[in-house]
Amino acid sequence: MFEKIKYWDEVKDYLFITLGIMMYTVSFTVFLMPYQIVAGGVTGFAAIIDYATGFHIQNTYIIINMALLVVALKVLGFKFMFKTIYAIFLLYFMLIVAQDIIPKQPNGYPIKLLGEGQDFMSMVIGCIITGLALSTVFLHNGSTGGTDIIAAAVNKYHNVSLGTVLIAIDFCIIGSCMFFPQFGTYLERAHKVMFGLCVMTLENFSLDYVMNARRESVQFMIFSNKYQEIANAIGMETGRGVTILDGHGWYTGKEMKVLCILAKKRESTDIFRLIKFIDPNAFVSQSSVVGVYGEGFDEMKVRINKKLEATKHKHKHLET
Repeated sequence: MFEKIKYWDEVKDYLFITLGIMMYTVSFTVFLMPYQIVAGGVTGFAAIIDYATGFHIQNTYIIINMALLVVALKVLGFKFMFKTIYAIFLLYFMLIVAQDIIPKQPNGYPIKLLGEGQDFMSMVIGCIITGLALSTVFLHNGSTGGTDIIAAAVNKYHNVSLGTVLIAIDFCIIGSCMFFPQFGTYLERAHKVMFGLCVMTLENFSLDYVMNARRESVQFMIFSNKYQEIANAIGMETGRGVTILDGHGWYTGKEMKVLCILAKKRESTDIFRLIKFIDPNAFVSQSSVVGVYGEGFDEMKVRINKKLEATKHKHKHLET
């Protein structure tokens, strides 16, 4: 049974990674490329090369990613890398197919779906979709390669959001437009960079919003005379741990038990349903939690510094 669930989880990951890559391809080729809007990441850098020199975007994309994969193999697990390799080649072929299918402008780029002069609106729509697409891929243990590999590697060992890492890298990539005379005067290049910075901000905001919303946790404080039944039901049905606290009513002066539960936000409805079924008169407090770390939640991605290690060894030495 366990193997069957594990197999289905893997299949589900690949299905959602494929969906995310399809969304990213459509968004990039339909909303960003027609208006020659620059973006971050390896795909964005490949697009800059394409706009400036005519060297096809998919060729630059695959060359850079192959180099990064060799380096990243030492940092990330093979399981993560295998899905990343799948996503990279899938995006490579989808970029080729999408550019062949979509009708072209006289300059060879896809048609402007929103019409002339709609650069800003096309950028907004494109960024929201690409941000959603990237978060879909990341949430299912994948990556579109390139700067995503670097961001995933940093996020694996440090408690730094993916969006923050990507912003730092994308800032450098977008700023490189200033070094391409093919984009026109310095003022025209600056205009393209400013548009690129808007792309970077919107895309990474969308990415962080979806990622954080998925990981958001809540804390329940439950006051009920049927605390034992509620604790048993929540433990059995949701698999979440329950802590029983001793409480003392100020007004009534009575002793009572209080249940404290930490859970994912998406589990809130199930928990409320169980509470209402067992004790409709229960008093429940729900609050959002900034971060929950440990078994069943996020990992504490911080390193123990040398000073703490030395203190630990010192205490062990004194105990012996």
